[in-house]
Amino acid sequence: MATTTTSVHDKNELVEEKAKHQAKEEGEVVVVPKSSPFLSRLMSSTSTPLVASPVIKQAIASMQGYMEDVGNFTKLEPHEAWLPITESRNGNAYYAAFHTLCSGIGVQALLLPLALTLLGWTWGIICLLAAFVWQLYTLWLLIQLHESDSGMRYSRYLRLSMAAFGEKIGKLVTLFPIMYLSGGTCVTLIMIGGGTMKIFFELVCHETCNVKNLTTIEWYLVFTCIATLIAQLPNLNSIAGVSLIGAITAISYSTMIWVFTLSKGRTNGVSYEPLENAKSNVARLFEILNAFGIIAFAFRGHNLVLEIQGTMPSSNKRPSRLPMWKGVKFAYLIIAMCLFPLAIVEYWAYGNLIHSSNEGVLTALYEFHKRDGSKLVMGMTSVLVVINSLSSFQIYAMPVFDNLEFRFTSAMNRPCPRWLRSAFRVFFGCLASFIAIAIPFLASLAGLIGGIALPITLAYPSFMWILLRRPQKYSAIWLLNWFLGVLGMVLSVLVVTGAVWSLVTKGMEVNFFKPE
Repeated sequence: MATTTTSVHDKNELVEEKAKHQAKEEGEVVVVPKSSPFLSRLMSSTSTPLVASPVIKQAIASMQGYMEDVGNFTKLEPHEAWLPITESRNGNAYYAAFHTLCSGIGVQALLLPLALTLLGWTWGIICLLAAFVWQLYTLWLLIQLHESDSGMRYSRYLRLSMAAFGEKIGKLVTLFPIMYLSGGTCVTLIMIGGGTMKIFFELVCHETCNVKNLTTIEWYLVFTCIATLIAQLPNLNSIAGVSLIGAITAISYSTMIWVFTLSKGRTNGVSYEPLENAKSNVARLFEILNAFGIIAFAFRGHNLVLEIQGTMPSSNKRPSRLPMWKGVKFAYLIIAMCLFPLAIVEYWAYGNLIHSSNEGVLTALYEFHKRDGSKLVMGMTSVLVVINSLSSFQIYAMPVFDNLEFRFTSAMNRPCPRWLRSAFRVFFGCLASFIAIAIPFLASLAGLIGGIALPITLAYPSFMWILLRRPQKYSAIWLLNWFLGVLGMVLSVLVVTGAVWSLVTKGMEVNFFKPE
């Protein structure tokens, strides 16, 4: 009997040590369900008459299951508890919906009509629907993969990639696109937010104020100062209210824009024929691929889903994937109700004319309705865009903040001091504003950005599912994920090639340190 008890206890310790060692390698630890030695002895001592009773056995089993379930709540190692993404884990489905809406609806949606000018009505709508369904499926895959069968939680896209592809390959194929998405999006938000501030000032004080308008660079700096001030909120859960404000403003201005445009009717001289500026079939093909890149850029945000889910508590009875998927379903229903009318109505109103602005709906709105449009509507739209840009800046910058603090905590083995955390965020704000000022033509690279980020959204989740869940070969789910993964990688290469081709053949105005 003593031998049996010892072997059971040793086996439990071996499983616990193995799980802890694996968790340490991945950078995140989940408490391993730990059986009580007393319960183990009782369960192994079947020769005792009292314990051999079926009633007592059932009671002990229930108690052991309860203790294991309680012990399976996520517990953070000190390193994880020091980082902005996993510092707080009291999130819920509402927080998930707020963050997803704030990151899913944004200024990138204002570029969707540009894709329709290259694809036309039929293929444009088909591609929008296909991209929406595809990215929603891969989003579901990531939510399921957040927690492994062993109880491991991957609260960062990079960690999941390293677990699936290996440490070196995972970093190689994921680190740059994720940081590029986060940092590049923040730079774009500074440009759009600062530029919109300037437009709003002109609308309000064009003829009634004697105050001199600031330059574009100065407006960029104003936007950056406000965004950096808000960025002092400590962690991802603490900005849930900011994300809620961002979601409300995004829904409001996207709805306001297409309703206002619909009330004004179509612009004179509208044509819906796909642009035929290409001199050859090859050039035409690359234009179409550039449109795919714009659509992919509009549906980005998968680099944040694991981080958002990582802010939630989890247990055996209620894993985090349940409230996460509930919040995401609601969020994407709202996203569809905003993005599709915006793209379709704006293309209906302006047709190919919107392509001349090359900066999307907002520029076209001011260009075509600056005389007959309501200043109140345009002013409110501008304010909402600025508020949404400030809110979106926070959630897209959080992975960068987390990575900067991870470097410090790993090297120093202690939490980041408050002054250093603030310094990191001020540094990032200054760097992002410098890039926005130095490279003002970054907004014209939407197709290229979309192509680089496309595997993060459409390809990698399928490959990760195959490598981590190991579905049966040639089963339906195996074939589907292989098909989508390969197709996503091929599209990524083609979209990047098409974007580069378009930039080389058409050219673009490269004015360093001269934002308009």
